[in-house]
Amino acid sequence: MASLFPSTDDDTADMPELSEINVTPFIDVMLVLLIIFMVVSPLATVDLKIDLPAATAKPEPRPDKPLFVSLKADHSLYLGESPVAREQLGRLLDAQTGGDRQRTLFFQADKQAAYEDVLGVMDALRQAGYLKVGLVGREGGG
Repeated sequence: MASLFPSTDDDTADMPELSEINVTPFIDVMLVLLIIFMVVSPLATVDLKIDLPAATAKPEPRPDKPLFVSLKADHSLYLGESPVAREQLGRLLDAQTGGDRQRTLFFQADKQAAYEDVLGVMDALRQAGYLKVGLVGREGGG
């Protein structure tokens, strides 16, 4: 039987066609782009020291019975005016709110309190299921 493509070598005439995509150039291009982004991304960050102005917005009216969670500079935590341990915060909040986790809590922290402690209290509130937390600041921004 005669072949459409005559060949002098019988071995090459019987080889099937390869229909695979060569991905090596694609991988090379992606690695070059990755290196470019790794070099350029630290240059894209902004490192400016800015003294932000104080907020002058009018404060929202307080609800009838606001529930305050307070953190003092000495790491003591208060619910209303009663001291509370961080481990008991969720249980005591459920008792105060009647299990209403949609109620807005007001969180105030002493300005000398460490940022890590503030985030710890915020995390405890989140773990207890209280996601509506308003941060309290001094009026007038000064």
